[in-house]
Amino acid sequence: MDQWISFAQDRWYLIVAAVIVLFIVIGIVKTVVKWILILVIVGALVLYGANYKDKLQDIGASVVTQVGDEVKEKALSALTSEAKDAQFKANPDGSFLITTKSLKVEGKAGTDEVQVTFLGKTFKMNATAAINAFIEQAQKSAKS
Repeated sequence: MDQWISFAQDRWYLIVAAVIVLFIVIGIVKTVVKWILILVIVGALVLYGANYKDKLQDIGASVVTQVGDEVKEKALSALTSEAKDAQFKANPDGSFLITTKSLKVEGKAGTDEVQVTFLGKTFKMNATAAINAFIEQAQKSAKS
């Protein structure tokens, strides 16, 4: 039912156009063809409305992916700009925690994946060269 409501809100002009066409068909055509045309128009509108939810999901998925990529890019730029002020903490189990004023990086030595928290959003990233350089810089800052 929700998809029909969102369809009616987003594509109201299609519904209005279909109703206008139906009134024109009813007024002009006086045979069985009239009812066939009415069924075709209503069927096309129902079919389009039923598939509308899939289109919304596709749009939503692409927006989420794009926003996630932008957050990761901003996190990487914050990594490079805040590397000098990073605080490094090594745990006995081999895991580490690096904190700066706007992000937190958690991981384990020898793994290719780290968990990054940036702007309140936590996500996993592969330990690329930029992240590894950030970890090394944080370790050097902690030793000095």
